Amino acid sequence: MTNSMLSIRPFIGAKDYTISMEFYSDLGFEKIELSEHLCLFKMGNLGFYLQKAYVADWVNNSMVFVEVADVKEFYNRITKLKLTEKYKSVRIMGIREFDWGKECYVHDPSGILWHFGAFRK
Repeated sequence: MTNSMLSIRPFIGAKDYTISMEFYSDLGFEKIELSEHLCLFKMGNLGFYLQKAYVADWVNNSMVFVEVADVKEFYNRITKLKLTEKYKSVRIMGIREFDWGKECYVHDPSGILWHFGAFRK
């Protein structure tokens, strides 16, 4: 069977849809409004759908891993955005090293945990 898959786009929810849309735009994603309750956020070939929907058990247990080229550069870039000052519930956690590589973490305004990591080569 030939792999014909081109991308993967998870759906995530938002406690406050407007604040989450602004947050992801500030993070550098391009927003494409698809409907009153759904946006696609893209950065290059990466993308995800933000829904105007909040189910606590779903959102509180959502995590997304994004591979980045350089964790230190990425971490420095996002801390300069001052997202934790603009959004009271956003948290950014520093770089951690593991056997497999490094990662840093961002909790979005709804509490979704994003892992931004790079694998050892």
